[in-house]
Amino acid sequence: MSRKRSGYRSDFLVPAYASRSPLSDWPAGHGGPQPNRRRWLAACAAGGAACVLRPHCLQASSAELQPLEFLVVSDTHLGYGGSDRAERQWEQTSAELADAPGEVVFHLGDVVDRRREEQYAIYRKYRDRIGKPVHEVPGNHDPQPLFARHIRDPIDTVVELHWLRFVLLGNAHTDSHDGFLEDKQIRWLDEQCRSARKSGKYVIVCMHVPAHSNRHPDRGWYVRPGHGHRRLYALLEHHADCVLALFHGHFHNGIRGWEDHGALHEICFPSALYNQNRRLEVQQAPGYNLNEFRPGFTQVAIKNGELWLRYKPVRAPVSLSRKQSLKPLS
Repeated sequence: MSRKRSGYRSDFLVPAYASRSPLSDWPAGHGGPQPNRRRWLAACAAGGAACVLRPHCLQASSAELQPLEFLVVSDTHLGYGGSDRAERQWEQTSAELADAPGEVVFHLGDVVDRRREEQYAIYRKYRDRIGKPVHEVPGNHDPQPLFARHIRDPIDTVVELHWLRFVLLGNAHTDSHDGFLEDKQIRWLDEQCRSARKSGKYVIVCMHVPAHSNRHPDRGWYVRPGHGHRRLYALLEHHADCVLALFHGHFHNGIRGWEDHGALHEICFPSALYNQNRRLEVQQAPGYNLNEFRPGFTQVAIKNGELWLRYKPVRAPVSLSRKQSLKPLS
């Protein structure tokens, strides 16, 4: 199925899991592809040539790229506590998403709470009032069979907004707070990045559970080495000139982010139902955690090579914002 709207396109793609693996030529024991940019830098250093790290199809300056606006919400947990509190909160949140600037909405998981199947219909009732395309990934409270039945099948899919491709991956299991990426998902992600580069697009990857190996004082929930961590980061390094960011929910810590994997931005977005102040910046945790923890969503804009995050508490105006340089675009 395909929908078009002002350069927006949603392709509900059946992942090409059975196709040949573009990673089949990885050296044994390496854990991932040898990054093209390293070979390129070495060649440039040997020849004294100037290097541009973007492939030819992505060499347009950021000023030539159309500004984008979209919205990110997460962890609505409908049915939380066995009451209608989460429903009332989602009703208000959806009304504010309808009025907020942005062409499309991304929901980063935990649509319902504790596998409550009857809550999906309630979620969809208010989602359909937003009047904008909404695309979800399942969280650890969303069993994938139920998500496929009530939200979308297939689960892993692609959404395109002008020059930006969003790759949505289901990486959560209901029996764990950690994340899991299968080899077939890594291969499919590689295919999506390769085809994006060929068509002159950049990529943002959306998953519920972060890949970042956050440690104390953070929560420590992530995609562990034995569950796809190494292969994912090797792949992201290989495509460092076109992958801009990893987007996640799951943490309930407001806007929490890291910038310690080169130019890659890794961001956990706030819950629309509840967030907790874990005093991460006071404890000098790596990265950043904006000092805003009210339930809310995020208005995101990309313009002139910069990523803008604007925290929108529910029932209140935008409170805090953060600007980040998207180095592949600069």
